[in-house]
Amino acid sequence: MRRLADYAFLLALTLWVGALWVVGYLVAPTLFAMIGDRVLAGNVAGRLFASVGWIGVACAGYLLLFLALRQGWAAFRGWVFWLVVLMLAASLAILFGIQPLMAQLKAEAWPREVMDSALRDRFATWHGVSSVLYLVQSVAGLVLLVAPRRVLR
Repeated sequence: MRRLADYAFLLALTLWVGALWVVGYLVAPTLFAMIGDRVLAGNVAGRLFASVGWIGVACAGYLLLFLALRQGWAAFRGWVFWLVVLMLAASLAILFGIQPLMAQLKAEAWPREVMDSALRDRFATWHGVSSVLYLVQSVAGLVLLVAPRRVLR
């Protein structure tokens, strides 16, 4: 059973980090390059980023539970635990803070597109904050992918 939990840990970590990298650095840029309507491309990308956020919440839940059960209180002293917490916090901030705020800005700009409105600068700022948090998650995930052998010992 222990081995199954180890494989599930690696699978959850790979799923989360893979989704971050594929959607953020492959799919989203491809959408904007291929779809002439930037609003449509942005809406599709936004949906995909929300899906990645939910994948992150689910995977983080398993990873943190695994670490807590495997290592007990010692998990709280380990950098792997706190890196997962950092990634989860970034996911939650994007999902429940930044994405709803950006949606609100889009709604306030209606009937104009947000990038053609007076709210453009605020939207761009929050988009930038979201991008930085996403990058932090992506790099932290990459670091975690080289760590599992240490965690699973």
